[in-house]
Amino acid sequence: MNTLNLPSGDGTVAPYALSGAAADAAPLPPATARTAYAAAHVVADPLAPNAPGASAVLDWEATLAFRHHLWDQGLGVAEAMDTAQRGMGLDWAATAELISRTGAEARSRGALLACGVNTDQLDSSRVDLESAITAYGEQLEAVSEAGATPIVMASRALAAAASGPEDYARVYSAVLERADRPVILHWLGTAFDPALAGYWGYDSPADAVEPVAELIAEHADRVEGIKVSLLDTALEVRLRRLLPDGVRLYTGDDFHYPELVLGDEEGFSHALLGVFAAIAPAAARALAALDRGDTDGYLALMEPTVPLARHLFSEPTYYYKTGIAFLAWLNGHQKGFHMVGGLHSARDLPHLAHTLRLADTAGVLSDPDLAARRMRALLEVSGVAQ
Repeated sequence: MNTLNLPSGDGTVAPYALSGAAADAAPLPPATARTAYAAAHVVADPLAPNAPGASAVLDWEATLAFRHHLWDQGLGVAEAMDTAQRGMGLDWAATAELISRTGAEARSRGALLACGVNTDQLDSSRVDLESAITAYGEQLEAVSEAGATPIVMASRALAAAASGPEDYARVYSAVLERADRPVILHWLGTAFDPALAGYWGYDSPADAVEPVAELIAEHADRVEGIKVSLLDTALEVRLRRLLPDGVRLYTGDDFHYPELVLGDEEGFSHALLGVFAAIAPAAARALAALDRGDTDGYLALMEPTVPLARHLFSEPTYYYKTGIAFLAWLNGHQKGFHMVGGLHSARDLPHLAHTLRLADTAGVLSDPDLAARRMRALLEVSGVAQ
């Protein structure tokens, strides 16, 4: 049994014995009752200068292999999203290459892929509405060439330039007209990006629910769905019930996903979640249970992952990417615990130690022996005697 001396967050160290149970990660077909995307992180090249402010340099082999791991679990891949550090270390040049490369990999196996479309090639401090429309259009073209479904992300540049709801309606209407296939919209809350305060032109997200639903209804033939990352179940369900027939609600709520995906007598949410990249084997098997009508089995697999998800996405929530990369490293999906923009330093050692405990409890460590060896090395180099 692997026992580690882990920091507890109160200045003490306590032994923790891993359960030794390895996650079942055998390949699975995609679920049929729900469409599920995992938002994937990127793997930094540990030999490159991925310092804060530097252009991102990726380990392409590991980055693309991780996408194949998600596809093998029957999950779709949501590429170039905030999980991939859009606006937090991944610049547009690297993003464009990422979309192109992942698109080629998806086509090679007929896999489900959606890619983020944003305006992050712009300087958001000096932008107007027309330049935001043009920037969205340039990125739409890149995603179209990759053969992927576009995810029209919330734009910092638009948030800075817009003066009210009419400006958002104008920009989104123009962007939807330019899309060559139905898109997924993305409503990202301030917990994930404080620069998006007042998005859609309303101080409170609650006031924006009906206007967003009306915008979607006006362009229903061009909207495949909307991903909602507000961490507010009531608002998500309220919007879900207002959507036109055929338009999906994709939950981006990494706190309440089990009940939102399960749904109620009036409907359910599909999934487009960063946490699914960390819990892919458990999530895939839970969705397979739901396909069989086994609600108890679904909940038995999903519910143990919630404490891990809530820890990964604890405040400041936008640093959740560090925990996603950390678990990928523990599970052998990358050689080192490094991130573009130096973001691997964004969570402290007690936070990472508790991530390991919760991942073990949730049953999402694919090789507990490897995870123990890697964690032990990190602890020792950090000055925690083993």
